[in-house]
Amino acid sequence: MWIGWIEFDLLLGDVHSLKEKRSVVRPLIAEVRKRFDVSIAEVEHQDLYRRAAVGVGLVAADRAHIVEVLDAVEGYVAYRPGVDLLGARRRILSAED
Repeated sequence: MWIGWIEFDLLLGDVHSLKEKRSVVRPLIAEVRKRFDVSIAEVEHQDLYRRAAVGVGLVAADRAHIVEVLDAVEGYVAYRPGVDLLGARRRILSAED
């Protein structure tokens, strides 16, 4: 069993309130969840309106699948309009670790 996760540090574009932030972050989370069948949530910076930290995680039988999905999610988030990817931290573990 393999477990992988990635955390994105995001800078949101033309956002001036927490309400506007939700209108950017919630559709992003919904689309990533639907498109890649992963667990995803906003994990930090809930009180800042121009920043967001989003975590994505999944479990799979082999490492290659984890890497493929995390690469695809990172590519999707990196090229999302209105969102600048400031950084991404990734970790992959096996059940034996």
